[in-house]
Amino acid sequence: MIARQLQEKIRDVKGKFPIITVIGPRQSGKTTLLKAEFPELPYVSLEDLDMKQLATEDPRGFLKNFPQGAFIDEAQEVPALFSYLQGIVDSQDIRFVLSGSQNFLLMEKVSQSLAGRTIIFKLLPLSISELSQSGQTFNNFESYIFKGMYPAVYSRQINPADFYGAYLQTYVEKDVRQIKNIENLSVFLRFIKLCAGRIGQELNVSSLATDVGISPNTAKAWISVLEASFVIYLLPPFFNNYDKRIIKSPKLYFYDTGLACRLLEIEDESQINSFYLRGGLFENLIINEFVKHRYNQGKSMNLHFWKTKTGQEIDVLMESAGNLLPFEIKSGQTMNQGFFKNLRYWQKISESTSPLTVIYGGDQTLETTNGRFLSWKDLEINFS
Repeated sequence: MIARQLQEKIRDVKGKFPIITVIGPRQSGKTTLLKAEFPELPYVSLEDLDMKQLATEDPRGFLKNFPQGAFIDEAQEVPALFSYLQGIVDSQDIRFVLSGSQNFLLMEKVSQSLAGRTIIFKLLPLSISELSQSGQTFNNFESYIFKGMYPAVYSRQINPADFYGAYLQTYVEKDVRQIKNIENLSVFLRFIKLCAGRIGQELNVSSLATDVGISPNTAKAWISVLEASFVIYLLPPFFNNYDKRIIKSPKLYFYDTGLACRLLEIEDESQINSFYLRGGLFENLIINEFVKHRYNQGKSMNLHFWKTKTGQEIDVLMESAGNLLPFEIKSGQTMNQGFFKNLRYWQKISESTSPLTVIYGGDQTLETTNGRFLSWKDLEINFS
């Protein structure tokens, strides 16, 4: 098992909440992590048809099988259980661990039934830091982009093309059918591929719908499906009162660049060097690292982007202790002082004194009079 940074936070809250809930994409390592942390709890998966039927038809009888608590995997399969869990943990000193792979569905039910009784964590695929600590590193970021970060690619040495092809067919289509009855999966797959072609761009639902040949309302619904299945996330724009000409649509990113590469039909990491979305894929990789760092600390995402209608843009604005820290992300491997142009513009109109940072594709981290060039290899420095 590759050590996960979320382990430390889970250990901190053991015994402080009657229920611990971990959500995240399928195959991100939730089951492995929780089995390791709670070996004393019996394990049951509600994807087992017999268990699901018992839990659905007789939830009280199902839970009586676990008088000392249990680890219930894929808990969103039987959301009615949460109401019964509420009564049990309120009346007895019993501990439960829940996990699930559907974001909105599980969060909604947990919020309704288990408010105040559970703490919720999100576990995403591996971070560069976690891979590094396990002794698996690459000298070029293209390798991370192509291989993606799902643990099985590394722990079981599965070819990325094989893993992500199976992932799409086995998991994405399965979750899609469960969340929403989509009759034409081939059209939906084309929709996902077109989303991959828009990585790092503002979401234009009407344009996306037109390209796929569906209605805007259907496109909105399908975006929600992909969010709920932990395939994509939307980075919100930062709203302010110092420039009224800002873009107000979110930007689209994938939780894993390896899956995006599969959808973009990238068959070898060498293709990324000349690929038209190289910059967008690098940006996606870096922003994912920001997101994972927050989630691994048990915190919510604190990121925005900022862009004006005339083209000035800040790739990432990170809220930290009441301040906004701006970051520009460039895949180029050569330091270029021109990379600070938009950062300086934002600093001027916002009257910010925050340090300016360009995260770039080169190897050297260096302070300059304009700000800091931060190598992607040293990204963990920014989190320390």
